Amino acid sequence: MSRPPSQRAPLLWGAFVLVHVVIVLLALYGPGNPLGDVAVVYRGWADGLRNGTIVGIDAPFVYPILAMLPISAALALGDALYLYTWFLLVTLCDAAAFFMLVRGLHPHRVRVAWWWLLFQLLLGPIALARIDSITVPVTIIGLLWLGSRPFWGTALLVLATWVKIWPAAVIAALFVVWPQRWRMLLLASAISLGIVVVALVLGSGRNVVSFVTAQTARGIQIEAPVAGFWMWLTALRVPASSLYYDRDILTFQVAGPGVDVASALMTPLMALMAICVVLLGARATRAGAAFVTVFPPLVLALTVTLIAFNKVGSPQFMAWLAAPIILGLVWHGAAWRTPATLALVIAALTQLVYPYFYDWLLVADPTLVFVLSVRNLLEFVLLGWAVRELWSYDRRGERSLTNSLQT
Repeated sequence: MSRPPSQRAPLLWGAFVLVHVVIVLLALYGPGNPLGDVAVVYRGWADGLRNGTIVGIDAPFVYPILAMLPISAALALGDALYLYTWFLLVTLCDAAAFFMLVRGLHPHRVRVAWWWLLFQLLLGPIALARIDSITVPVTIIGLLWLGSRPFWGTALLVLATWVKIWPAAVIAALFVVWPQRWRMLLLASAISLGIVVVALVLGSGRNVVSFVTAQTARGIQIEAPVAGFWMWLTALRVPASSLYYDRDILTFQVAGPGVDVASALMTPLMALMAICVVLLGARATRAGAAFVTVFPPLVLALTVTLIAFNKVGSPQFMAWLAAPIILGLVWHGAAWRTPATLALVIAALTQLVYPYFYDWLLVADPTLVFVLSVRNLLEFVLLGWAVRELWSYDRRGERSLTNSLQT
């Protein structure tokens, strides 16, 4: 027997607060060190404002320029409270998306909200301790608004992309299958042009687009799926394979035969695979599949492509999965049970590896390499599910079109 709305709301919001408190406590007091980026890197960039140095304006930046807004906003309550202000800011963003999701307390959406809370809890500290923690709820709101407020939904997606580039997958999917694609493209171009012009006026020069090339020369991060080959070589103590810390990129990477070639090929391969996914979406649309049918799996497939074929394997990438899966669950319900379950397992394995047993991974412990390999394999399973959905929708559309022509 379902609870009446008067009881569901306090329970939902109580669970929301509890989950976020637990994650914050794990980040502050749990094993490992999940707060390095926020406490050191982000805070360093924010402190640079006092010295008149704004990354993205006065110096190259690894993120799009709007990332500095939340990074600097976390200074609002002072240096000593930077971490706590960051957690408050992220929690407020999550609360806004959660409110949009559960507004009206429709039982179906309430179930999706419970899934998101479980996903965040399983993902752990990394769900709140990276710049991605800002873009995920903003992207969720943008996706939920596409039906009722397409202008504002599109605007939020574009702004999120100028914080961290991954929501570009959503914009690409919109351009492929949305009937209002040209309006969307015009709006996205206008917002992007406005951001670039403001940055240029502030004296950014080429730094405003430095995020495009800032990480192209980096090696292969140990958590990336492509790194699995060298991780196993290192775990089995094969000579010439090892792990090292790149002090320029501030991350651990793999070394060994063929690494440089693989590193150079990964970005073109990721682009090629994204093009293939886009073509599948376009083909399904041309075959007669509806926007509501094609869009969710296309967003999921493009998002997972950005993860699975990336030479950067940062654990926070898994947080991206929440947005397309919430969209699929809201629009299609139980039909998205499989990807929703896969995402929960991926989140749990990610938290197990980072931050709790990350030290074991740094010495290529075979058990942790196995856990990471399973997590990475599940990314491709998830991608396969999304691609299959795109393909099957395409075939259905073709059969429907054929039947109509025959009658």
